[in-house]
Amino acid sequence: MNAITPKEVQMKINAKQQIHLIDVREVDEVKEGKIAGAIHIPLGLLEFRMHELDKEIEYTMVCRSGGRSGRATQILDSHGYKVVNMVGGMNDWEGLLE
Repeated sequence: MNAITPKEVQMKINAKQQIHLIDVREVDEVKEGKIAGAIHIPLGLLEFRMHELDKEIEYTMVCRSGGRSGRATQILDSHGYKVVNMVGGMNDWEGLLE
């Protein structure tokens, strides 16, 4: 499984590199704040909404600690999507929230 750290995600954002984030946390968790620009798709809805995603784009999956995003990464990878898991999740995120 491909992985990226929260610091590496922050560096990409700061460098204005294109990064496509999908936050798979639950609604109540996202209300506390998410990374700017992240698309919110709760893990339980991912298989029903994956048709909204483009297989030509690499997505970085985000959750609270990295477990659910790891599962999301496996699901999407098994369907032919390009995905990376943000290990450590929002627990290790030090950047701004929206």
